[in-house]
Amino acid sequence: MANLDVTSVPERTSTLIDRNLNGALPLAGRLLIAPLFLLSGLTKLGAAESTIAWISASGLPFATLAYVGAVAVEILGSIALIAGYKTRYVAAIMALFTIAAALAFHNALGDQNQFIHFFKNISIAGGLLQIAAYGAGRYSVDALTKRT
Repeated sequence: MANLDVTSVPERTSTLIDRNLNGALPLAGRLLIAPLFLLSGLTKLGAAESTIAWISASGLPFATLAYVGAVAVEILGSIALIAGYKTRYVAAIMALFTIAAALAFHNALGDQNQFIHFFKNISIAGGLLQIAAYGAGRYSVDALTKRT
């Protein structure tokens, strides 16, 4: 009977999986998380007056400035995430933005709907922090600029 070295099979399999998925999974993650922000930013852009009124009603000062900042973070940040451009910085900024939004707009935790929105935002921030920690991966502008 042939002597099989089974200890190398998991290592080879792991290497194969790592090589193939290390490029695809970060891209998939970015493509799954970015549309949430893009759609939110575009919705705010299409309803500026009511969004500014909502921000003002929440008690935040400088509602118009907050509106412009939110639209910029959501639209420009999502485009940068999709492209994988300056990914770690963008994801960190978006994580902080998302946590701030949870604290400012979804802090009525006694309301089940707001409770869900609060923890949804916190969870999204966690995903963004993973992107900030590990970067954009192989299929990104960041990876292309590293090679050149």
